[in-house]
Amino acid sequence: MGKKHITRRDFMQKSAALALAAGLDMNLEAKEKTAVALVRDKNALDDKARVNGLAMQDMLDRALMALTGEKNPVDSMKRLIKPNDIVGIKSNAWSYMPTPAELEQAIERRVMDAGVKKENISIDDRGVRRNPVFQRATAIINVRPVRTHYWAGIGGCIKNMILFSDTPSKYHPDSCADLAQVWLHTGIRDKVKLNILSALTPLFNGRGPHHYDRRYLWDYKGIIAGTDPVAVDTVGLELIKAKRREFFKEDINFYTNPKHVGLADTRHGLGTGDLKKINLIKLGWDENILI
Repeated sequence: MGKKHITRRDFMQKSAALALAAGLDMNLEAKEKTAVALVRDKNALDDKARVNGLAMQDMLDRALMALTGEKNPVDSMKRLIKPNDIVGIKSNAWSYMPTPAELEQAIERRVMDAGVKKENISIDDRGVRRNPVFQRATAIINVRPVRTHYWAGIGGCIKNMILFSDTPSKYHPDSCADLAQVWLHTGIRDKVKLNILSALTPLFNGRGPHHYDRRYLWDYKGIIAGTDPVAVDTVGLELIKAKRREFFKEDINFYTNPKHVGLADTRHGLGTGDLKKINLIKLGWDENILI
């Protein structure tokens, strides 16, 4: 039996089929990964480090649309928050690096655009357990700056929930290794709809309980957002590591090992802590993006 002659047309059809199959595989792989949005805007801060509220709103909106696939930010927020929800916006009030008010306001604006009444929204940090809105909350948005942290190695979205516990100190042993348990023991895991790290001016190094040194701040002008707190913190931690390598010209150990981020995945199953399983969507200003 003679060899079958492959025409140019046959070759092109097979090549197109293989390319289509490869594209489908890549799309499926992306869908199987946990999405995290990294959005930056070079105009987010002025030359005196004041936050540009319009740029902040735009960064939030772009993150929402990237995470949900919707074409406008209001529909994006409606995918996460319903009009009848009672919404707590869990912020962070550390005096040296609080959550920017402009970011809090941008979130609240979109929650109201989604149909939630003003009286059913509250922004709080240290008073969440006494706050009547948080006590009745059906949905929580978790937002704070990313920075190094004395007890936990890194202060991120996982750590930001510790004040929902009536005994926060019990999560301090072993470099706060089991911080993820706060999410599991306080009933907040299913209520948290969105996690956001403010990376406008991250703090990438320090030592001591209340370390804050302007030498270790830099104008990154970004936010990191996702529905998975572990994935968001994993990206935030990678950013801090990258800046430390750039600044110190080598890998240096954290004063406290931020192992709680990885253990939130491998020990507690709270989310995805493997960078290979995270679909990092990068939008906006890309100069010195580092990751």
